[in-house]
Amino acid sequence: MQDVTPPSSLINRARQVLVQQPELPLPGCGQTLDRWRALAALGGEDLCLAKVLEAHYDAQAIMVELKAPSAAEGRLLAVWAAEGPTSTLRIDAEGRLRGDKPWCSGSAWVDAALVTVRSAQGVWLCQVAAEHWTTLSGEPWPAVGMAGIPSTTVRFDAAPMVILGARDDYLQRPGFWHGGAGIAAVWFGAAVVLAERMRSACTEGNRARLLGEVDLALAPAASLLRELAARIDAEPESAHREDVVRIRCVIERAATRVLDLAGRALGPAPMCLEDAHAHRCADLAVFLRQNHADRDWEWLGGQRAAQEATWAL
Repeated sequence: MQDVTPPSSLINRARQVLVQQPELPLPGCGQTLDRWRALAALGGEDLCLAKVLEAHYDAQAIMVELKAPSAAEGRLLAVWAAEGPTSTLRIDAEGRLRGDKPWCSGSAWVDAALVTVRSAQGVWLCQVAAEHWTTLSGEPWPAVGMAGIPSTTVRFDAAPMVILGARDDYLQRPGFWHGGAGIAAVWFGAAVVLAERMRSACTEGNRARLLGEVDLALAPAASLLRELAARIDAEPESAHREDVVRIRCVIERAATRVLDLAGRALGPAPMCLEDAHAHRCADLAVFLRQNHADRDWEWLGGQRAAQEATWAL
């Protein structure tokens, strides 16, 4: 039977951060870059911790955007929006949740979750308290990267819930895309820590060249993050979808390059002898796959093909 209980140190650290930083600046409110800097710092500390807390802060932003009452202080929130062939979740005639929802990260320890329910008519977003779901045990979770956060199936059996917003509001709001850029900031923060680990080993010769390549990957990514944060603050009602898709792709490519360069510069020893470094490499490799990769490249290419003077200064 798979143990879905997370390490107590991760839970305790998440609760500690919530006490120290119960909220982050909301996207589009003039401090988007500060929000992303905080998320990047969490990514640099621990990607499993960052995944838990980014979801919590995203849930807070969603509730504000959909004009829903805020959760009680100290309650840890999750956002479960992944779909899969095993999903049977529905809203019954009495307005309660029934069925299974796969890929629910942190289900064993969060206090409440925002859960998407998809039907032929559209997508609803519901808020459910933890006492109203059951985390299914016995599911395989052989993960190495992001192993600290099992993503399990959750079962709802006539669970009471509150619907947030109208049908499809969750997907159609500008913040859906703003939040996607926040995830990229987490990836960026982890890549920066890997790059800093390289610094002392890359002072001269070929290894200095490797650090130069790191700079060529991370510096443009940082510039795009700053630029996009300013755009979102200037036009918070715009989704900035193209910019968000672009920055996610750029940071995914940059972080993937840094993973490779760190291995070249440092060799196998840190991955075998340094727990934090080994976990960061494994976690980042998995977390980056949350990007849609080639599908996003294809979508961006379609946008570029339909527009003229795209790259003019």
